[in-house]
Amino acid sequence: MSASPEERLRRWRLVLGGEPGADGTGVALEGADGGIDAALAALYRGGDSDGQGEQRSAGLGASAPSVARWLGDIRTYFPSTVVQVMQADAIERLNLTRLLLEPEMLEAVEPDVHLVGTLLSLNRVMPEKVKHTARTVIRRVVEDLERRVAQRTRSAVAGALNRSARMSRPRHHDIDWNRTIRANLRHYQAEYGTIVPERLIGYGRRANEVRRDVVLCVDQSGSMAASVVYSSVFATVLASMRTLRTSLVFFDTAVVDLTDQLHDPVEVLFGTQLGGGTDINRAIAYGQGLVTRPRDTIFVLISDLYEGGVRDEMLRRVAAMVGAGIQVIVLLALSDEGRPAYDADNAAALAALGVPAFACTPDAFGDLMAAAIERRDLRTFTASI
Repeated sequence: MSASPEERLRRWRLVLGGEPGADGTGVALEGADGGIDAALAALYRGGDSDGQGEQRSAGLGASAPSVARWLGDIRTYFPSTVVQVMQADAIERLNLTRLLLEPEMLEAVEPDVHLVGTLLSLNRVMPEKVKHTARTVIRRVVEDLERRVAQRTRSAVAGALNRSARMSRPRHHDIDWNRTIRANLRHYQAEYGTIVPERLIGYGRRANEVRRDVVLCVDQSGSMAASVVYSSVFATVLASMRTLRTSLVFFDTAVVDLTDQLHDPVEVLFGTQLGGGTDINRAIAYGQGLVTRPRDTIFVLISDLYEGGVRDEMLRRVAAMVGAGIQVIVLLALSDEGRPAYDADNAAALAALGVPAFACTPDAFGDLMAAAIERRDLRTFTASI
């Protein structure tokens, strides 16, 4: 059923905002509608005061209590997905980052990935009285992400590992002759009374045997905040699988190895330092040192590829890794944020080396790892995401 004329005017009034009558609808907002209008106006009304981009607002003010009340209002009037967008806009438009260092402010926010990224960027200046609250907020987000992605990722990766174990080229003593004979019956040679086995099938490897090494090398520059959060969660999920050996490295102009923290993604996140420059070449050099079984290693570089180090050496290192049999994948982003900004020249240079570079959503990451384990052509995979 279509909305009545009165309802359409009411909706236009909420969209247009402005003082009563200034929008031209002639509609007065009362009750909850008035609260919705006030909450929106506090964030979005106003404009450039001097043409230089400085925002003026209708009045969140500069105190944590007033902001906390506003946060309570928007959680009353809007669904959580909208609340998260408005919170992010408030931090950006009204410069509320400082107020996130107040415990009462953190207790009022709707936790999400972007808020976690902001908190991590403040980690080094965060007072001790706030860190406990910040950890609680971050843990809520991380646990929610784990519930969302963990089981699907484990299932996809475990299935791929089992298939790859059966489809590998077994040594003589590992051949499952019964299954090999059944699979090759069509190759029976009557004149010789025997079967020519074109495909050998081996016994599955022992359940606890490490079958693949995974190295996640993650850019922690400021633009990669959401990718840092998701990478930490996925790294802990992969590390929980005994058939994988997972390493996690974060980098800017320095490199930090957080593999020993993979039992707890919150500890991993507090070991990062968002912001700063980027030296991809140095990070790849460190990652190369972690590789002991090249043909069983998947190296995942998560970066927007804006290189501040030595570009030519970075490309030579990647070429050497590919030549050694390491499966190298570049994710320009691991997030739900849509098409990322990235260095197109470096992405093209990597593609010329046979290294795919593309953005990946969290929901697709498990399937991506499964495809990598099975050594499928990832160009086909990227077309489906």
